[in-house]
Amino acid sequence: MAKYVITYDIGTTGIKTCLIEIGNEIKILGSASLGYKLYVDDEIGVKGGAEQNADEWWTAMCVTTKTVFEKVPYIKKDQIDGISFCSQMQGLVLVDENGSCVRNPMSYMDQRAREELKQGIAHGFKIAGAEVTKLLKYLKYTGAVSSSVKDPIWKYKWVEAHEPENFKRVYKWLDVKEYLICRASGEFVMTEDSAFATLLYDTRKGHEGWCKPICDMVGIDMKHLPEIKKCTEKVGEITETAAIELGLAPGTAVFGGGGDASLIGVGAGAVALGDTHIYSGTSGWVGTVVDRQVVDAGAMMAAIVGADPNKYNYFGELETSNKCVEWVRDHLALDDIGVYLKHKNVSDSLEEFSINLYDYMENVIDQIPAGSNGTIFTPWLHGNRCPFEDPNAAGMFFNIKIETGKTEMIRAVVEGICFHMRWMLERQDKKKEVSISNVIRFCGGGALGAVTCQILSDILQRDIEVVDSPQNVGAVGAAACIAVGLGLIPDLEHVKSFIPAKHIYHPNKKNKAVYDRNFTVFQNLYRDNKKNFAILNG
Repeated sequence: MAKYVITYDIGTTGIKTCLIEIGNEIKILGSASLGYKLYVDDEIGVKGGAEQNADEWWTAMCVTTKTVFEKVPYIKKDQIDGISFCSQMQGLVLVDENGSCVRNPMSYMDQRAREELKQGIAHGFKIAGAEVTKLLKYLKYTGAVSSSVKDPIWKYKWVEAHEPENFKRVYKWLDVKEYLICRASGEFVMTEDSAFATLLYDTRKGHEGWCKPICDMVGIDMKHLPEIKKCTEKVGEITETAAIELGLAPGTAVFGGGGDASLIGVGAGAVALGDTHIYSGTSGWVGTVVDRQVVDAGAMMAAIVGADPNKYNYFGELETSNKCVEWVRDHLALDDIGVYLKHKNVSDSLEEFSINLYDYMENVIDQIPAGSNGTIFTPWLHGNRCPFEDPNAAGMFFNIKIETGKTEMIRAVVEGICFHMRWMLERQDKKKEVSISNVIRFCGGGALGAVTCQILSDILQRDIEVVDSPQNVGAVGAAACIAVGLGLIPDLEHVKSFIPAKHIYHPNKKNKAVYDRNFTVFQNLYRDNKKNFAILNG
């Protein structure tokens, strides 16, 4: 008998709520989306700041839950066997004993804590941005090192240093989905993958859990750290109050779920050892399933704990991936898109507009030759993390000429995102412990456009597979967690048979030479402009 679940894909700029049937396949019956704001820099009065409003998350969750029932009226709230989450990670959500935020949550994109990072780990003799004795201690216990200004440890230390009154009120440190679990169930928990993402999690066999030596080294109060649960575990039940607000039945099971880095690969069917997936949403990454911890400290890459306790995801991140396409929408294509869409107010529906934008790209940028006639774009609109860490890095268009048009620039943005994915993929491929699959699963909003998929295939010179509804794979991954928790699927690796590829793209060998040429220039652009970025943005 089929089971019905609701999953929440909580992104940086909006939530997508899906009502899903789990039977012979994992099938999305209906979905609803609602956006919310990311407040940055001047909006919050802090350089490098990036915050969100937790009430906006909850409101979006409540509204979309009710909407999805309206879209699937034959499923009633008492038929829902559980809810779960796929969420943005490495946020800092500090709450009091009532589960209320003591301040606005800090996004993973927040990079204000530069001094805290310097004092905490980036001082003295350094390797890969970390003081050598602390680096070695980190690698001993956690298999990764907190050497990025965007890591939540340094946000926590920033609040301690700059907002002591708020800090005194802290009861628990949660991440984004953990806050929503708390608000729905009253439970203060954190799943294993979220715990690892704090870089305070001991990954040694037999010692898994919060790591006291690391907490002591960086000055974390362990009383602030919640109980750790598995991603597939039932962690609580929906309270009476939350049930009224959400439109769900009290007592509905709440499962841990996972972060986007953990579950998007699962939802894309990239779950077996060696499977590689590329995600392009607001942010983006390259992830490969491995059976051991692998670290490339110089490239800020590490094998992270995921939803499957027996495997790791070797992971490299791009902070702004399809966010660059959103930038194109707002600053390059809007006038043309307005004409293309018969002057429709495209801001009314982001989801509909995104689809129309890809339709536009199908009709326009495919007319521009591979390599965008020599125009190159760097997709570092909010700094960069992998394969180099630099909060000062920024986007640029390079090699614009008098004959360069808007369509070349738009195509260059798509190519620039794909070049950066290639850079991270090739860096992963250098590790002898990592075996990159020849076929890559591509997912996220970027995978909605056939032209984008073909460009990625040509730049990587690998086959690209895309599953049905690639923008919803996070919700599918969250449903897989429930399926395992309910005993419907024995483990997460078995989910692959539920998620076949719908489209496959083969590389065009004729485009290899021009893309290899442009890729070399793309890599040079950071090296040649690192000092300039520091002068302008440091």
